[in-house]
Amino acid sequence: MADAQGPSKEDAGGSTHEGRNAGIEQSGQSDPRATYVLAEHLTSQCLHDLIGDTKIHAVISCIASRRGGLRDSEIVDYGINRELLNWATQANVHQFTLLSAICVQKPRLAFQRAKLRFEQELQASGLAHAIVRPTAFFKSLSGQINRVQNGKPFLVFGSGELTRCKPISEGDLARYLRLTIEDDELRGVLPIGGPGPAITPLEQGRMLAEAAGVPFRSRSAPPSLLRWVAAALSLGGKVIPALNDRAEFARIGHYYATESMLLWDTTKKAYDPDATPSFGGETLYQSYVDQIAGVSDQSLGEQAVFK
Repeated sequence: MADAQGPSKEDAGGSTHEGRNAGIEQSGQSDPRATYVLAEHLTSQCLHDLIGDTKIHAVISCIASRRGGLRDSEIVDYGINRELLNWATQANVHQFTLLSAICVQKPRLAFQRAKLRFEQELQASGLAHAIVRPTAFFKSLSGQINRVQNGKPFLVFGSGELTRCKPISEGDLARYLRLTIEDDELRGVLPIGGPGPAITPLEQGRMLAEAAGVPFRSRSAPPSLLRWVAAALSLGGKVIPALNDRAEFARIGHYYATESMLLWDTTKKAYDPDATPSFGGETLYQSYVDQIAGVSDQSLGEQAVFK
C-alpha cells in the first residue's frame, strides 16, 4: 500500500502469522516510509482495525493462490482480493493496482475465472485502477536448472516450439507496478512482458545449457498426456474428492504446455509477440547465469515440478 506521503510495501498475501486480535502484527521495517505487516486472515475489518483513519493513497495487490487449486482460487484469487477492494472503497483509497496474469485472456481454469471475476468487480468499483497482466516469470522458467546442470535432458512438450513467451523478472515487474501509482496514464488492463523477443521452451533450454556450460540435450513428451491424466483424475474425483485438485493441476500443466504467454489478438485469433509490450532490462539468460553462480535464487521449493 502507499500512503499520501509516498509508496510503501505490504506483504499481505505471501506470508502467514499466528496473529493476535485482528490477526495482523507489525514487523520490522527497513524503509522509514513503510510499515510491514504479516496477516493470517486478510479481511476488510482486519485492515480497518490495523489502519484506522490513516489516509492511504494506493493499494497494490499481489495476492494469488500458490498452486491454483479449485477452492484456493475462489478463496484467494477472488475472495481475499474482494475483501481488500471492499476496504479500499470504504477507506476512499485513490487507486487500486492489481497484479493479475496474461493467461486470463483465454480462461479455462479455476484460478483464471476467479481472477477475471475480481478484475470485473475492480473495473466496476469506481476506483482508479490498473490491472497488470504479466507474461511468464523467471521463477516459472527456472525449474530445470538442476536437471540440466546434472547432465539430464531439458524436458519439453511436443516439438518444444508450441508456445512462446516474453519473460519478465520480479524486479522489473515490481518497478512497473510502482509506476502504475506514479503515472496516471497507466490505467486499465496492462499486459506486460520483459525485454527482447518472444522465446520458445526449446530456446529456453538452449539458453540454460549455454549458461550452465553443458551440451544441450532435450526430451519430449506429448502435451496430450496431461489431458489424459486430468481426465482420469476427474473421473476418480467423483469417488475421491481430493483428486479434483490434482485433476486441475494437470489441466494447468496442459494449458501452459499449449498456450503462449503473449497478448492474444482477438481478430486474428492468434498470439501476437510484437503487440506484447516489453519493459525493463533484466534478461532470462542473465538470471540463469546468476542462479547457477549462486548469486540469486528462483527455486520453487515444494511447488517445483522438475527435480
